[in-house]
Amino acid sequence: MNDVKIAVLGSDGVGKSALIVRFLTRRFIGEYASASECIYRKRLSIDGKHMNLEIYDPCSQPCDGRSSLNNQVHWADVFVVVYDISDRSSFTTAKAIVQLIRDLHLGAAKRDGESVVFLVGNKQDLCHVREVDREEGQRLAAEAKCQFYELSAAEHYQEVALLFSKVVRNASLSAKAKDKRRPSSTKSMAKLINNVFGKRRKSV
Repeated sequence: MNDVKIAVLGSDGVGKSALIVRFLTRRFIGEYASASECIYRKRLSIDGKHMNLEIYDPCSQPCDGRSSLNNQVHWADVFVVVYDISDRSSFTTAKAIVQLIRDLHLGAAKRDGESVVFLVGNKQDLCHVREVDREEGQRLAAEAKCQFYELSAAEHYQEVALLFSKVVRNASLSAKAKDKRRPSSTKSMAKLINNVFGKRRKSV
């Protein structure tokens, strides 16, 4: 059974947790907050292959520091960098994260960025207050040699499922055989889901 490790990164409030939980449970959470990083775990089968999936979510922790990102880069097989199309500052942060991943990850591993980095513009349902054009996202992805998706975690489960299916396939192809350093904090999937749906959380 393959182990696949995915890091979902981006500014606070772009919908990282909502995107992950939408994929894992089909449910959309409009409110979520956490003071600590999380790892979601799930077993799934794609293309007839059974996989142990681990998805790292820094939650409310800032992820723009090189030291922190360096740990995540060495742990993950693939990266999903998320921004909010209605928040230009989140796009600026995403651009910086993508560049750091390329510097740290590709510089050390010499792997093709197109296969391990996915740039995702979330909250497409807020297009009436859009601050980042789709073409800007596409241009950044082309320049950084990563794959680009624009979607709405709130409205379209199938688009989220297709995104993560592609991410998991690419991650399984690029996964390292050797052990990698893990982020310091882990929580069980069941406990996380209970926390998500058990109480009111702030908006992501």
